[in-house]
Amino acid sequence: MTADSMTADAGPSSSPLRILVVEDEALIALELECLLDDLGYVTVGVACNSSEAIAVGRATAPDVALVDIHLVDGPTGVEVARALAADPRTTVVFMTANAKRIPDDFAGALGVIAKPYSERVVASTLAYVAGCRAGHPPVSCPDGFHPAPAFAAAH
Repeated sequence: MTADSMTADAGPSSSPLRILVVEDEALIALELECLLDDLGYVTVGVACNSSEAIAVGRATAPDVALVDIHLVDGPTGVEVARALAADPRTTVVFMTANAKRIPDDFAGALGVIAKPYSERVVASTLAYVAGCRAGHPPVSCPDGFHPAPAFAAAH
């Protein structure tokens, strides 16, 4: 898939998704930022702790926030997800190896990508999220993405 086909799912005249990366592992954050760029998305910021993530999220109102559970300041990704998901303009997706720490309500997140993840899973999940945001989610969830129970029940 090309970057154009990945972002085209949101509609022909829509602009690419603006994404906030909340990840404290510098190498993973850089790799993810490069992948997002290759896919044609715009990274609005990278944050490694909860206060920075919430501040950047509020300042930039990203379309999507990719949030790790365990950050530099501890397992604070859940509170980050709750804060960012409170803004209806932002869709939160967890990216974590600590899925057991996600509360039953998913803290307002659409779902989770388990680490380690592949580029294909990130690409297909973001295309799925773009479709959901545009009001026409695909029939099935992409492999490697696990929707929040409330979202899965509604679709």
